[in-house]
Amino acid sequence: MKYPSIDVIIPSYKPGASFRTLLSRISDQTYPVRNILIINTDEGKFDGSVVRRIPRAEVFHISKAEFDHAGTRNMGAGFSDADYILYMTQDALPADKTLVERLLQAFRDPKVKISYARQIPNRDCRVIEGYTRSFNYPAKSRVKSFDDLDELGIKTFFCSNVCACYDRVFLREMGGFSAPCIFNEDMIFAGRAIKLGYSVAYVAEARVIHSHNYSALQQFRRNFDNGVSQAMHPEIFRGVNNEGEGERLVKNTIKYLRSVGYGYMIPRLLFHSAAKYAGFRMGRAYRMLPGWLIRICTMNPGFWNYKAGDD
Repeated sequence: MKYPSIDVIIPSYKPGASFRTLLSRISDQTYPVRNILIINTDEGKFDGSVVRRIPRAEVFHISKAEFDHAGTRNMGAGFSDADYILYMTQDALPADKTLVERLLQAFRDPKVKISYARQIPNRDCRVIEGYTRSFNYPAKSRVKSFDDLDELGIKTFFCSNVCACYDRVFLREMGGFSAPCIFNEDMIFAGRAIKLGYSVAYVAEARVIHSHNYSALQQFRRNFDNGVSQAMHPEIFRGVNNEGEGERLVKNTIKYLRSVGYGYMIPRLLFHSAAKYAGFRMGRAYRMLPGWLIRICTMNPGFWNYKAGDD
């Protein structure tokens, strides 16, 4: 019996000490990975010794100017002829050996073309960010389709290439990720698939360790890019309830902070939430902003070299 093959694709940029652990854990999965393809930006900052002891790992170098959230991942897919592609980021660590196996199990449903993993926080994760992880990545799995739009709104399209598995042939037939892309290449693709009648599986049993302790300014910039991506793709996001999910997160986080004795952190939560909201609204209105202001607000200034804002 022939088992489906799977390649792992990881964009990297100055990977840190945990990168070796990531590659080791991917190589030690219960479901064997065929190849690990690393698309690295800035060759001079990459330690080649990291991959020499990892079987079937290969590195492709690109310049910083060539990097694009969508285009770089499309490049990686072009190097693969596996049945499935698992995209990961350099700062996500498989929580156990069953990550790949569990993500692939979701494809037993023929309508599922994408599956993505649950993200659990790092040990150094701050309280608010830790709760946000549990809000966005709950303990219960779910398969999402077009029928869920009324209930879930924007969350229907939610998917994260921090750790997401794709049917490679379907990815190719859909033309890959929409490039160039400043942010949300995963959600945009998931939205396209769902609107065509396919499904996206959130697999809570497939877990990666991944979190960030962003400052309010970083939250602003990240959400600015989020707003830009949604404004650039009205065919996906127009008419889909979005801001209500953010309000629900804030309210639930306030309740959580009070319940665990961290009520004093509520002002911090509100400040960061305001930064997120302001960034998102400005991003949605990016066409009205001068170029110099956009480059201050964005987390990805290199993206604007594509002059994608001239549409």
